[in-house]
Amino acid sequence: MDNEMRENMKTNLQGHLYLVLLIFLVAGLFYPAIGLLAIICMLAPVAVSFFKGRYWCGNFCPRGSFYDHILAKFSPQKTIPAFFRTKSFRIFVLLLIMTAFSLQMYFAWGDFGAMGLVFLRVILLTTLLGVVLGLFYHQRTWCTFCPMGSLASWIAEKRKPLPLMVSESCVNCKLCTKVCPMQLAPYTAKGNASGFDDADCLKCGRCVISCPKKALSFDK
Repeated sequence: MDNEMRENMKTNLQGHLYLVLLIFLVAGLFYPAIGLLAIICMLAPVAVSFFKGRYWCGNFCPRGSFYDHILAKFSPQKTIPAFFRTKSFRIFVLLLIMTAFSLQMYFAWGDFGAMGLVFLRVILLTTLLGVVLGLFYHQRTWCTFCPMGSLASWIAEKRKPLPLMVSESCVNCKLCTKVCPMQLAPYTAKGNASGFDDADCLKCGRCVISCPKKALSFDK
């Protein structure tokens, strides 16, 4: 199986994962304890980042799938404000959300239904915030400062796993930037031996598929 076929299969899978988010939210209304399953999407991005960077965010995150395949149809596709990417803002959001989450969990502890409801509220409110931002800027705006995504990014920044290699056959057409859900610029790493290792790369493979010169590939 070549790289292009593999990336196409991942894209097809990611295109339907938003259904998991919708089912989770609807089912949670009737069975709040289901909200506890959200811990998977909180821990998985961080765990995966040690080996593949923000791979989870670009390939297995149900909310990311919703943003890419539903919200994107209504987003103006504007440039994501640089402020959202700053470490200080990301730390602020992380502390704010984790503090609110911890306080609610403290009072709900021991009651699975109440604990699940805490997770549901956090997922619903942050998803709605992402929708609002997506309608103003770009569908993946939330992902630039998502708390779990930020943690994954900081880990990837140190370890630099699974870099995106850009060969000399790149012609700087910048198509990779146009299709990148995080508005990154892989072409800038043309010929770089260490590849494009931006820690916020979601490893989604869209640039690999779209490159007319097949100049991009992930270093296994």
